[in-house]
Amino acid sequence: MEINVRHSGAVSILEVHGRLTIGEPSEQLHDALNSVIHAGANKVVVVLNGIPQIDSSGISTLVRISIKLAREGGVLRLVCGPGRVRDALTVTRLVEAIPTFESEPAALANFA
Repeated sequence: MEINVRHSGAVSILEVHGRLTIGEPSEQLHDALNSVIHAGANKVVVVLNGIPQIDSSGISTLVRISIKLAREGGVLRLVCGPGRVRDALTVTRLVEAIPTFESEPAALANFA
């Protein structure tokens, strides 16, 4: 799995590519998200458009980080277009817990 971290103003953006499943991929994402939070980020966008598959471990990682950010006064937004991953996020009702957008510009505009 590959995770690219970049910034747009005060927002940290993590673009994730590869399967987000149990084991190393979920741990990689958790570590990357913790890293940007420890660096002071409190507005984080995770772009999931490069993810062909997500399982309960990947979803759990997103939930844990969202809760951690909220406790520290921050917010998490997801970007996920239509497809299998969006369906998984919808079925698990994660899209109701973490605001999810179809495009990165829409997610960034949500912080304004």
